[in-house]
Amino acid sequence: MPRKPRKPKPEGSGSSEGASSSGTTTTSAPPPAAALPSPVNPGRVGTGVAPREVAAALPSPVNPGIVGTGVAPREVAAALPSPVNPGRVGTGVAPREVAAALPSPVNPGRVGTGVGPREVAAGHVQPSRPAQQFFGTQGRASDIGSAPGSGRSRGGRSLPGRGRGRGRATTSVGSEFPSRTGPSATRPLHSRQGQPAPHYVQQLPERPVQAAAAQRPQVSQPIPTRISVDTPLGQLAHFPPPGAEPSAATTGARAQRLVEQIGSIRIAQESSVPVDEEQQQAVVAVAPAPVSSKTLRFPLRPGKGRSGQHCMVKANHFIANLPDKDLHHYDVAITPEVTSRGVNRAVMEQLVKRHRESDLANRLPAYDGRKSLYTAGKLPFESREFQIALPDEDDGGNTTIRLRREQAFKVVIKFASRPDLHHLRQFLAGAQADAPQEALQVLDIVLRELPTHRYTPIVRSFYSPNLGSRVSLGDGLESWRGFYQSIRPTQMGLSLNIDMSSTAFIEPKPVLDFIHDLCNRHVSGPLSDFDRSKIKKALHGVKVEVIHRGSMRRKYRIAGLTKEATEDLQFPVDEKGTLKSVTDYFRETYKFSIRYPKLPCLQVGNQQRPNYLPMEVCKIAEGQRYSKRLNDRQITALLKVTCQRPRDRENDILQTVGHNAYHQDPYAQEFGIRISNQLANVEARILPAPRLKYHDTGREKECLPSVGQWNMMNKKMVNGGVVRHWACINFSRSVGDDLAGRFCYELARMCETSGMVFEIKPICPVQSVRPDYSDRAISHVCELAKKRTDNKGLDLLIAILDDSNGSLYGDLKKQCETVVGVVSQCCLTKHVHKINKQYLANVALKINVKVGGRNTVLVDALSRRIPLVSDIPTIIFGADVTHPHPGEDTSPSIAAVVASQDWPEVTKYAGLVCAQAHRQELIQDLYKTWVDPQKGILTGGLIKELLISFRRATGQKPLRIIFYRDGVSEGQFYQVLLYELDAIRKACASLEPDYQPPVTFVVVQKRHHTRLFASNHNDTRSVDKSGNILPGTVVDSKICHPTEFDFYLCSHAGIQGTSRPAHYHVLWDENKFTADGLQSLTNNLCYTYARCTRSVSIVPPAYYAHLAAFRARFYLDPEASDSGSSGVVTGRSSGSTTTVRTNRGAAGASVRPLPALRDNVKKVMFYC
Repeated sequence: MPRKPRKPKPEGSGSSEGASSSGTTTTSAPPPAAALPSPVNPGRVGTGVAPREVAAALPSPVNPGIVGTGVAPREVAAALPSPVNPGRVGTGVAPREVAAALPSPVNPGRVGTGVGPREVAAGHVQPSRPAQQFFGTQGRASDIGSAPGSGRSRGGRSLPGRGRGRGRATTSVGSEFPSRTGPSATRPLHSRQGQPAPHYVQQLPERPVQAAAAQRPQVSQPIPTRISVDTPLGQLAHFPPPGAEPSAATTGARAQRLVEQIGSIRIAQESSVPVDEEQQQAVVAVAPAPVSSKTLRFPLRPGKGRSGQHCMVKANHFIANLPDKDLHHYDVAITPEVTSRGVNRAVMEQLVKRHRESDLANRLPAYDGRKSLYTAGKLPFESREFQIALPDEDDGGNTTIRLRREQAFKVVIKFASRPDLHHLRQFLAGAQADAPQEALQVLDIVLRELPTHRYTPIVRSFYSPNLGSRVSLGDGLESWRGFYQSIRPTQMGLSLNIDMSSTAFIEPKPVLDFIHDLCNRHVSGPLSDFDRSKIKKALHGVKVEVIHRGSMRRKYRIAGLTKEATEDLQFPVDEKGTLKSVTDYFRETYKFSIRYPKLPCLQVGNQQRPNYLPMEVCKIAEGQRYSKRLNDRQITALLKVTCQRPRDRENDILQTVGHNAYHQDPYAQEFGIRISNQLANVEARILPAPRLKYHDTGREKECLPSVGQWNMMNKKMVNGGVVRHWACINFSRSVGDDLAGRFCYELARMCETSGMVFEIKPICPVQSVRPDYSDRAISHVCELAKKRTDNKGLDLLIAILDDSNGSLYGDLKKQCETVVGVVSQCCLTKHVHKINKQYLANVALKINVKVGGRNTVLVDALSRRIPLVSDIPTIIFGADVTHPHPGEDTSPSIAAVVASQDWPEVTKYAGLVCAQAHRQELIQDLYKTWVDPQKGILTGGLIKELLISFRRATGQKPLRIIFYRDGVSEGQFYQVLLYELDAIRKACASLEPDYQPPVTFVVVQKRHHTRLFASNHNDTRSVDKSGNILPGTVVDSKICHPTEFDFYLCSHAGIQGTSRPAHYHVLWDENKFTADGLQSLTNNLCYTYARCTRSVSIVPPAYYAHLAAFRARFYLDPEASDSGSSGVVTGRSSGSTTTVRTNRGAAGASVRPLPALRDNVKKVMFYC
C-alpha cells in the first residue's frame, strides 16, 4: 500500500486501528491531619481531621455521650477551644473554608485557628460596607441595597445583652415577614467584603445502621444543625469584640454550654418523642448543605403513598437471586497495553481456553474487558504471569500469514480483593445506607459476559442483525435491534432490568456506495469543497476492510481524505526516493486497475505515518454504531422502528429473556445466579386528576381532565395576556400577502376568543421578506412599531416560515430575544395554508404565556390547599443542562434554570440560561462571585436573580424552595447535590445573612429503561386508547430503591408507542414531604403545562428548563456550535447580561457567555 513520502513500504503495513490517547488522572496527596495530639488521650491524634474524609473519632471529654470534635469535611471549623486544655485550640479547622470563631487564647494577636484560603477571617463588620439586604429600604421589591443604620459599628452588630459596638445594630427594613428564627434573633457578623460570616456547624453523629426496622421511619433523615449567632436556641455562640480575649474559664464554660445544647438537639432527634415544632422548624431551616459524599445520606422513604385508586401493573424487571459464593477480584495487566476491549477480551478468552483446567482450577472467570477479573472462588495463586499468542484473524483463512502475524501478549493476574455480598444483603434489607457498588458491579459483569460474546455491546445494550430485521435509515445507515440489560437493587431484592432497544449502524457496503447514498448521486469525478467536507465528516473514524487482496481482509480506521486525487498521489519506493504513483503501484502489485482516479484516497493509520487506500478497494466493516448526529429523516425512520405498542413490547421483552436462556448461561451457573423469566407484578396507584380553573366569563369555569387531556371549548384563559401592538413578517415564498393576512386575522380572533386582549389589526401591513434579510427586517419592523406607538414597541412578532427553513428559526429567535427584545411566534407554511382551528387554539396558548398571561391554574392552588406549597410563599425551580450533539467535540453545554414567579398559583416561570464547559453537568452559574474594580467583591448567579425576580413579582420573599433537577444520572447524584445545593445556600445567604429557606431537591429522570404494563391489556378500565397505563399511575414499591425516597410516575396519556414513566428521586428534603404530598404535587403540576391541553410526562419546571436550554443553543455562533476546531463560544452582548463573565472549561479553555436575554424577555415564558 502506498505511504506518505517517508519510507517505501507496501500497502497493508499500517496499524489496524487508529491510535487513541488515554488520559491520566493524578490525585494530589491530602493535607496532613492535625499535628497536635489529644490532651485527653496523648496516644492518639487529638483533633486534626483529613480534609474530605472523616470527622474526628474521639468523643467529647466534656460530654462523652456525643462526638465532641467531629467536623464536616471541607466545611466547618469547631468553634470551641479544648475544655481540658484551654490553652490549646480543641478541634482545628477544615481547609479552604472557615475562619475560626474564637481568637487564640495562647497568642492574642492572632485568630485562634487560622483561616481557610479564599475566605475572610474578619470577625467584625467593615465600617465602610453595611450589610446587604434582600429588601429595599422602602418596604418594596428592589435591588439588593444597603440597610440603613448599619453604620460604622466596628464591633459588629450588637448582640442581645452584649452591646459592645459603637454603632447601632442593623435591622431588616420593610420586611413583610419576620425572620424564621424569631424577632429576637440576631444577624451574623459580616466579612470585609460585605458577605455573611461563615456559619459554624456541628455535624451530628449518624444513627447506627443496625437500628431496628421499626425505628427507622421515625427519623427519615439525620438533621445536620447549623450553630451560628442567629440560631434561636439561646444564641449559642458569642464573639468578643476586636482586641478582647476570652479567659480559659470563659471558654471552658462556653464549651460546656454549647455541648449541652447540641446534645439536647441530638437527643430530641433520636428519641421517639416528637420534637417541638418551632424548634424543629428552626433546626431544619438552617440545615447546612452537605459537604462530602462521605457524610451525605439521601432521605429515607417517609412511608409509602396511599392516595389514589389501587391497581396492579407489570414492570420489565426480573427477580434475580443473590448468590452465596466466595467472590474474588483479580487485577489484570496485559502487555503490550491496548485500548480496545475487543482485543483484551480475545486475549483473555485464549488464556481461559488454554489454562482453565490447569492454572485456573477449572474456574470460569468473568472479565470486564479492562483490568478486572472475577471468580466464584479462589484461584490457586496470588499472582501469576501468562504468555498468550493471539492470531490476527483479520488476515482471513491463510494459515501461513496468520502464524506469521501472531502477536504475543504477557498477562499478569494478581489477587486484589474479595467483594463481600454480605453488605449487599444488608443494603437490600435496609440495614445499610450505601449500596456496595463493587458487589453490584461483579454481578452485572457476570450477566453481561455471555451476551458480550454473542452480540455487539454498546454501553449497557447489546445489538445484532439477527435480533430483528434491519431497516434502512437512509444516507448509508441502518437500524439494528437489541436489548438493554442492567442489574439493579430494589425493594424486592436484586432485579434484572431488560428493555428493547434500537440504534443506528453504518451499513456494511463498499465505500463508493456509501458515498452515493450520502450525496444522493453517483460520485466519480473531483469532489467539491462541500462534498469533501461532508464525506470526510461522515467517514472519520469508520473502519474499512480492503477487498483487493483476496481472503486477506485487513481492517483500517479512516483518519481523513487526501487533498490530491488518486492519480496525482505518489510515494517513494526505495531508499533513493524513487517515486511511484498509487495507480501504477496497484496495477503492478495487485493487477488492479483504478477506475476512479479523480477521487481522493482514504487516509488510514495515524498522522505521523499515514497509509493511503483508493476508495474503490475499501468496504465498510460490519457492526459499527453510528455515533454522530442523525438528520430529521433518519430520526423519523428510527422512531418508526422503535415505536411499539405496550403489548408488543412486553412480548418482545419476554422473548428476549427466553432467547438469552439465563438458566443455561455458564457464567450465571458458575456464580450461582438465577433469573426469573416472568415480569415483576407491582402494586400501583392511579392518582386523580386535579381540577383546573378557567376564567369566570367562560361557560365552563372549571374543568376536570379525562384520561390526561381536555380542550378549550367553552373556556377562557384564567388570565388573558394583552397584545395591543403586533406585526407579521412573512419569510415563505409560497405564502402570499393575502393568505398571510387572513391567517393572522384568524389567529388574532382565536386569541381574543380564548380570553386575551388582542388587537385585531397589526401595527403595520404584513411584510414579505427574503430569509437572508431576516435580521434587517426584524429591526426595521421594531423601529417602525416604536415610531407608531410612542416608543412602546411591539408586544408580539408573528413570523411565517418555510417548512424547511434551515437556520432561519434559530436566527430569528436569537435576534428577537437577545437584540431587539420582543417575543415571537413562528408558524410553518403548511399550517398557514390549512388555517386549522385546533392549531390556532394551541398557538393562542403559547402566545398568551409569552406575553405574560396564564392559561389555567390549579383550583387547589387558588384555595390554598396544596400541602407545603400554599401555606407559605414557595418558589419552584426547574433546572436542566443540554449537551452538544454527538460528534460536536468542542461546543459548550447550555444550562437553564426556570423559577415560578407567582404564588400561590405557581404557573408562571421566568427562565435564565448560560453557557458552560463542554459536557459539564454541574450548573456553574447558579452562584458566582467576581471582583469589580470599583465595588469590590460582588455576588450573583441564576438562583439569586430568580429569587429577586420572585420578590419583585409577588411582593414576598420565598420561604420554601422546591428544586426539580433534570438530566442527572445516578452516578452523578452526589456530585450534583453537593455542588448545586451549596450554590443555592450561598445565593440565599448573599441576599440576607439569616435567609436560608428549607430546600427540597428532586432529580427527574427520563432516560431510564423501566416500563410499566397493564396487568390485563384487554381491560379498557386500566388502559388508555394507546394501550398504555392510565395517566397518574404511580409506583413507589418493589422496583424502587430499597430505602431512599423515589417513585415512578406516569403522568401523561400515551399517544403512540409505550409510555415511559418519569423517575423522581429525592436527594435532599428539609420540607419533610410525605410520599403522598410530593407525588400529588408533582402529578398535579403536570396538568399546568402551558403549551397544550394535556398532562405532560415530566413536571413542567423541568420541562421548561429543557426548552429554555434548547432555545439558548440557537444563540451560539455557528462556528462555536459546530464540530470544528473552535472551542470558544462567541456571541454579541447587548444591554444587561445574564452571564457577564467568562467561564472556565474543564481543560482551562474559556467559554464566552451567551448573548444576554433582554430584560422584558426573560421575565416571561419566551421559550414556549
